[in-house]
Amino acid sequence: MNYRELGNTGLMLSEVSFGTWAIGGSWGKTSDSESLKALEYAIDQGVNFFDTADVYGDGHSEELLAKATKGREDQIYIATKFCRKGDIFSPDNYSYEAVSSYCEDSLRRLGREAIDLYQIHCPATEILKDGQVFDVLNRLQQEGKIRHYGVSVESVEEGLICLENPNVKSLQVIFNLFRQKPLEVLFPKAYESGVGILVRLPLASGLLTGKYTLDHVFEEDDHRSFNENGEAFNVGETFAGLGFKKGVELSNQVRWMADGRPSMASAALRWILDQKEVTCIIPGFKNTSQITGNLEALTTKPFSEEEKDKLQVFYEEQVKQYIRGPY
Repeated sequence: MNYRELGNTGLMLSEVSFGTWAIGGSWGKTSDSESLKALEYAIDQGVNFFDTADVYGDGHSEELLAKATKGREDQIYIATKFCRKGDIFSPDNYSYEAVSSYCEDSLRRLGREAIDLYQIHCPATEILKDGQVFDVLNRLQQEGKIRHYGVSVESVEEGLICLENPNVKSLQVIFNLFRQKPLEVLFPKAYESGVGILVRLPLASGLLTGKYTLDHVFEEDDHRSFNENGEAFNVGETFAGLGFKKGVELSNQVRWMADGRPSMASAALRWILDQKEVTCIIPGFKNTSQITGNLEALTTKPFSEEEKDKLQVFYEEQVKQYIRGPY
């Protein structure tokens, strides 16, 4: 395993880490026993960082992480998120009383005395502009309930707003071959500011594995079925903002990147890790085999400058015009 510092926090995180949305729910059927086996296997392979949220399975993902990391709280870092249990547009949802309550609930489920990284979970842009929530997080930090804090954002604009606050230590962003916009301005500014980058949706909800065909049907309780067009939450959180059929068509156009590499998925992840501003990727998983597949990115051949240029042109000419929602 390779490790990178999260901005200037001193926390050294595994380059390939994991998100736990899938094992909590909204990605089809799950098995707690399989999830716990996968978590144990990941930790055995050197993974020391997991991302979760209080709304993943209504706290179930946090509870699973508590079981998997019991006795190793000082060795395994956990980031969780808050605000989406309430009205994300209401200032009251970001008051000290509300955030402190969210934090205490997460600490209880995680079985921890402090949260390593506490993140605002895709709040309304106006909340970030107002900035009072950062004062609340500073207070929780002073109380010792959180070690560091960051923000999970939907757009480059939101990320740049967050960088104006000196105590924001991380940005969690949607970034992959289909969502290259953060490379232009956000990543360089974050890097210069000593702010870490956590990459979610690195495989564009599975599109960049290359395993889906146009006629694939997702389970009813899978967000890739009920949120393809942003019916339940931000459209960018599903297929990186692309429609499924267009995403499959585009993924077929980059199958070449798997040449000389273990798989299309490992190639897509390697491309992200080739960006120096990225601290780590946090793909989802539901079983041990998916952990194994994602870890292949660590030993996958890096991309040449010629290949990177080819993929940038592909994004500019073939992809970005089809992305929906703010990004």
